[in-house]
Amino acid sequence: MVTYVVMEQPDAAGAAPSNVVFVRDGFHWFAFLLPLVWLLWHRLWIEAGLALAVTLLFSAVGEWFGSAFYGSALGLLVSLYFGLEGAALRIRALTRRGWQERAAVQASNLTDAELIYFAGTDDIDETDTSPVDVTPSRTPALSPRPLASANGIGLVPYPGKV
Repeated sequence: MVTYVVMEQPDAAGAAPSNVVFVRDGFHWFAFLLPLVWLLWHRLWIEAGLALAVTLLFSAVGEWFGSAFYGSALGLLVSLYFGLEGAALRIRALTRRGWQERAAVQASNLTDAELIYFAGTDDIDETDTSPVDVTPSRTPALSPRPLASANGIGLVPYPGKV
């Protein structure tokens, strides 16, 4: 299972799919392999500029010591950082733009996360008159998990607290 952090625009009317972004929490391989491209793809301009500056600085340090190994090793550390912290950087950038965290959803893929989140919202179109299937399901209904309280680390609360 993967955790997706759900971000919504505060001025949007309702939880429409165009006003919601799902950010997968975890390691991002593309951010590890090509950090600058990944940052630009997700419109993280400030972080991309800093990544470029740090990469150039580390290359200069490698040249200063006369070994390409040092520059490559330090560049690998930069890539590892963006692979591990890419989701957190993206969430912070969305927060700076005015987006708000609404929920954390655990699902096996993005499609399931979207289904779980939008099934738990109270935005029901009252003009829809299509028949509804009321056959009971054998699986319990899934709902989005609320955000962790301030007593937790990241998305993981302390034991015994909600």
